Amino acid sequence: MNSLGVKAVLLALSALFASLARPPSLRPLDLTGPALGLLAGGIILSLERLLRGLRLRALLGGAAGLLAGGLLALLTLSLLPAEGIKGVPPFATRGMVLLLFGYLGMAAGAARAGRFSPSGLRAAWTEGTDGQNMKILDTSAIIDGRIADVAETGFLDGGLVVPQFVLRELQQIADSSDPLKRNRGRKGLEILQRLKKGLDGHVILSEADFPDVPDVDMKLIELARQIEARILTNDFNLNKIAELRGVRVLNVNTLANALKPVVLPGESMNLFILKEGKEPNQGVGYLDDGTMVVVDNAKRFLGKNIAVTITSVLQTTAGKMFFGRCEASEETGVSEMRPRRTPA
Repeated sequence: MNSLGVKAVLLALSALFASLARPPSLRPLDLTGPALGLLAGGIILSLERLLRGLRLRALLGGAAGLLAGGLLALLTLSLLPAEGIKGVPPFATRGMVLLLFGYLGMAAGAARAGRFSPSGLRAAWTEGTDGQNMKILDTSAIIDGRIADVAETGFLDGGLVVPQFVLRELQQIADSSDPLKRNRGRKGLEILQRLKKGLDGHVILSEADFPDVPDVDMKLIELARQIEARILTNDFNLNKIAELRGVRVLNVNTLANALKPVVLPGESMNLFILKEGKEPNQGVGYLDDGTMVVVDNAKRFLGKNIAVTITSVLQTTAGKMFFGRCEASEETGVSEMRPRRTPA
């Protein structure tokens, strides 16, 4: 009802029907009927404007909540004495009880409308029976593959939700003409099969979709809000947007950084010098977890294992970076290792 003509017809009909119910009188001048009709038409148009932005699922949830609230109100009224509350007219008591329970039920139903989807009901049943915390898998976390290793260790509790729109995105990547993208997409599908076999019953394929939301990241956030789940990803941008919208995020990169071995200044280690550093005479090596170690005066030992003493640790947005000094002699390229001190 966006046309002004249709709205004008509605107001005119409202005034006409109200006039028929209560004809106007000229002595004295009485236009109460038409005025009430116009008021009723205005209320209808205001409600139409408010309901226009609501989704069908929210409307259905509100209607279900209103019905449940009405039943609770009738049950409450049946328990009250026939004469009502002392000092309060019975019709006022009944009206307030119906209004209170009806409004609370409608508000709760609209707010929890996401539970009326098949995925929401399944998630709610899983949470209620097994006490699991649902986590929605992002495309980047699936392709990354490390989440499968974490899940197989048993440290990851709860169910994993894989939405259909994420599966479609994976399939599009796997069907890409770019060989690199195609391999990444196929790897993601293999990781999903691995999760499905290793976590039987804990991987839920969600049918929920949001056609009016074009972006996959925003669909993930909307689904997480509806079923009260967390998003599992390694996408930095999705992480920030989800946090701004009040959705909790589990970042795989954050977990990987937290599990890196603790190396303190003064500790010694055996390191393979892989390449030159940016500064003169620097050499660069890597720990088993991929952490970079920049070693002074190690350029001459390229391609060799040497003993290195850590001098400092730098924390960056990408993780930690270690700096050290070389303990090897120029003639042999190796030196006797000192015992590594275990941090307290």
